[in-house]
Amino acid sequence: MHRKTAAALMLLTFLAVTTIAVAQGPGAGMRIYDPKTEVTLTGSVEGVQQQPCMGRRVGTHLTLKTESETLDVCVGPTGYVQQKGFSFAKGDQIEVVGSRVKLGEKDAIVARQIKKGDQTLTLRDSQGIPAWSGGRRNY
Repeated sequence: MHRKTAAALMLLTFLAVTTIAVAQGPGAGMRIYDPKTEVTLTGSVEGVQQQPCMGRRVGTHLTLKTESETLDVCVGPTGYVQQKGFSFAKGDQIEVVGSRVKLGEKDAIVARQIKKGDQTLTLRDSQGIPAWSGGRRNY
């Protein structure tokens, strides 16, 4: 009898945790990068913000102004960007390769690679797996 109760309790706990994770959306470990929506954009940095990325640790976000639109670019964890020796400032001319996604009602780009001058910051592989994640598929 105790085994059935323990098994049922484990199943209920698993279902509860899974339901909560799914309800929280991309910040809860769901994959948001979609290689099928990958684009390459060039433009100037209009702003640099350090803010929580999709409910996770503090990340670098850029406001990118292209010829036709202004978009939020989710770069990655600020610590990772700094570790790679990269920084961004208003007026920087950059090229971003990334996945065009919807974050709430807004269009955004989840960056895979950013070029600034002769420097290249690689953030994700071609499938969108973050370089800082140790191979985990989230973000």
